[in-house]
Amino acid sequence: MTATEDNLPTLTSVREASQRIRPLVHLTPVLESEAISQRVGTKVSFKCENFQKVGAFKFRGACNAVFSLDEAQAQHGFITHSSGNHAQALALAAKLRGARATIVMPDNAPVIKRRAVEGYGGDIHMCESTQAAREATVDALQAKAPKTLVHPYDDNRIIAGQGTAALELLSQAPTVDAIMAPVGGGGLLAGSALAATSVPGVRTFGAEPAQADDAARSFHAGERIEEAVPNTIADGLRTCLGVKNFAIIQSGVSDILTVSEDAIVEAMRLIWERMKVIAEPSGAVPLAVLLEHGAPAGCKHIGLIVSGGNVDLDKLPWMSGHE
Repeated sequence: MTATEDNLPTLTSVREASQRIRPLVHLTPVLESEAISQRVGTKVSFKCENFQKVGAFKFRGACNAVFSLDEAQAQHGFITHSSGNHAQALALAAKLRGARATIVMPDNAPVIKRRAVEGYGGDIHMCESTQAAREATVDALQAKAPKTLVHPYDDNRIIAGQGTAALELLSQAPTVDAIMAPVGGGGLLAGSALAATSVPGVRTFGAEPAQADDAARSFHAGERIEEAVPNTIADGLRTCLGVKNFAIIQSGVSDILTVSEDAIVEAMRLIWERMKVIAEPSGAVPLAVLLEHGAPAGCKHIGLIVSGGNVDLDKLPWMSGHE
């Protein structure tokens, strides 16, 4: 399956999403740490989507998807599969729309994220922790009672909504000349690449765990690689790169860099200690890239998207070891 330019979202889609969801989402802060900037050798700004509703950027895309549909579609209810943050986001967005959300979650999803989905009124169905099992479970539920499918990342409305985080970042930190976002399914990175086209010269980079590197391998091979057995502490990045996202990333991203699990833990702890901000492992991956590889050549001011802050405080990686 391939995606063509005429069925992909654009910068206009991101701008329209920004207007649609503005009354629903938080304008999250952009923070800086002089100590971290000195350590990586370039100015760094952090777009703190861990302060977003549901504790992650995913609420942007879910809101854009749910509130762009007509009433008849909404009343059928919504369904998706997710390891946690998109699950929470869709459950809350559906609740705000007065609709129900059915969520298929892998059995290795963090308990804190399952509880949050339940708290937002989502109906959870567990499955094995594989992409095939997620999709098969959704198909089986759809066969019984069809609902509006909101794919967690490979959906134009989701991509456009996620891109609003980068659009805000560029207005809040106008000297940024590069954006780096974590990549799992690719919605945030693809949306960021679209948003970056609003400012000439701004480059976009992806950050990915080496133990879940299908996006980096796909990017460098020039073709989407689906074979992946992710084994990373960054649970939000265990999904495979989406078709639509890959098409956007291929044309709009400068590079995707991978990092070790140790670097992710180090970056996560550094954000906690230096910035007094709770970032989950996935949200720390961009900083891990800077710690392990340094800033991209020619970059004077890089904006990192801290994608989320949902962590189990009883299972911090520096306390219990890597999962």
